[in-house]
Amino acid sequence: MTRYAVDQVRNALIAYWSTGIGEVATTVAELPPGPNALRLATCLTELSQACWRCYTHPASAADQHGPGSIGWYRRRERDAFTVVVPALTRHHRPVNDASSATGVEKIAYRVGRSLHALGAPRVTARIITEVAAELAAIEQAELGDLRARARQAVVLSREDASPLQVAQADAILHRHPFGAEELFTQIEPTAAAVAAAHWLHAAAVTIAGQSRLHPARLLTEVDRVKAAARDSLAEIIGAMNAGSSPWQAVMPMIRNALHVAEGHLRGVAQAKHRISAAEDLISKAHDNHPELNLGLESVYLPISPINPTRPALDLLENLLTGIHSCWALYTHYADTFSGREPDGDPPRLRRTEAFLTEVRRAAAARRSHLL
Repeated sequence: MTRYAVDQVRNALIAYWSTGIGEVATTVAELPPGPNALRLATCLTELSQACWRCYTHPASAADQHGPGSIGWYRRRERDAFTVVVPALTRHHRPVNDASSATGVEKIAYRVGRSLHALGAPRVTARIITEVAAELAAIEQAELGDLRARARQAVVLSREDASPLQVAQADAILHRHPFGAEELFTQIEPTAAAVAAAHWLHAAAVTIAGQSRLHPARLLTEVDRVKAAARDSLAEIIGAMNAGSSPWQAVMPMIRNALHVAEGHLRGVAQAKHRISAAEDLISKAHDNHPELNLGLESVYLPISPINPTRPALDLLENLLTGIHSCWALYTHYADTFSGREPDGDPPRLRRTEAFLTEVRRAAAARRSHLL
């Protein structure tokens, strides 16, 4: 989303947004003197947030679509894009429209009232151009095109994944199976995570064939994988071993984390499982370390295996860590089976190339299951 601020030295309205490797800023308009500039900046930020939420939470991703359902409300919010720009020049909402207006529409009218309070026609004209550009960027991102201003979508977690973006991420991972900066700067993170899950499974299948370990057990062999990442990776690999596509394995985890971020717990059975695991941990601690005096109140229970504030990016990072871990296991078992210790860069380089060749072959064999 785009954030707006006031440069108080120049008394100018500034817009800035993320690009995956930093933030860019642009001057929107020079402002007249007065106390209303900050209110305008706040309203514009809220409008951008509400509109980009239509991108991250599309109606197509909702479980229900009948009248009054979540899908129905999301569709109304997205349809309200058509009234946003006209609302900027109206500081009063029609009386008969007050109760039925969407959240997007209400915020647009608040922007209109802030512009009316400024009383600066030139500023209003610049804001209309600015808001139209923001809406166009969202529509462009919905089509899977993250160039220019739509690039800000690379830091947003979405409840759906663009097939075009998944294909682009898959092409990047074919060139760079360990990951590349383009995954974080050119691809929406949900789509990148779907593709990365596909490549993690290919890496797990590759190392499983060499180590004779079941793919679900592989990550328990790697000490450097943090516990939270291990949980998410085990869940992904387990789902795909059971026949799920990468999309089917990734999307429920990201969607659940997004619900947690908004204060909702979805999947009571899974929550019960996590609570039971915490109770088992406390019980074992009492038996082995009674001096710790652990209790349910003192144990932090992760509601989601990925960070709810940035779920898609967190999962993508975990998946790439998993691919690196598979490579580390591959080289370890290659050294073990050859009866030699690692002996320098050339042999390691050959083993890395062999690993990448096998991973690419495994990924190609399952490409039809990518979505």
